[in-house]
Amino acid sequence: MQKITIAIDGFSSTGKSTIAKQLAKHLGYIYVDTGAMYRAVTYYAMKYDFINATHFDVVGLVSKLHDIVVYFKLNQETGSADVYLNGENIEQAIRTLEVSNFVSQVAAIPEVRYQLVKQQQKMGAKKGIVMDGRDIGTVVFPEAELKIFMTASAETRATRRFNELINKGEVVTYTDVLHNIEERDFLDSNREDSPLRKAADAIEIDNSNLTIAQQFQEIVKLAEAEIKARN
Repeated sequence: MQKITIAIDGFSSTGKSTIAKQLAKHLGYIYVDTGAMYRAVTYYAMKYDFINATHFDVVGLVSKLHDIVVYFKLNQETGSADVYLNGENIEQAIRTLEVSNFVSQVAAIPEVRYQLVKQQQKMGAKKGIVMDGRDIGTVVFPEAELKIFMTASAETRATRRFNELINKGEVVTYTDVLHNIEERDFLDSNREDSPLRKAADAIEIDNSNLTIAQQFQEIVKLAEAEIKARN
């Protein structure tokens, strides 16, 4: 059976990764979390003091991009792929609000995007892949057979993200989380290189009032219909 490429784009905290993982597992496809790749580079930049609250040494970070190796490895306990940076499992380390506060700035650097897009396109060269991010349907795989664009209100996304962080034991406030989401929306949508936007042929899904099960069922139907049409 001929496989397809599925691109899932959208705003932060819309549940893109959760749905993409479920869909890939259901279809037997490979899943790639591109947002995690940008978070990994951000974590590297923070670790080596290229970025903090008062400065961002873009030139210094760009000069080290050739030293950054990001890849995914299956976690046998969870059944999901964890993110590795230069051999170190950073799956939990990159999911903090602190990393979230800087990731949009790092992702806006053209050289960073160029390097990671090359890796992403290589991963999906043989199709049979579900990839989520901000520019998958517009830049990474503009010819993807199925493109989904996910959205939800900022308040709904902030509530989801706040609950997620609290459950992980982090000390955060709802106000800070909402501010972070609104700031990321602005930066992601207004950056010069590959801004977040809905592809002309993408199907928009507003999941503000949908459960994970409901949106999964909706997207599975779209995917299975597209696969059937190609075979």
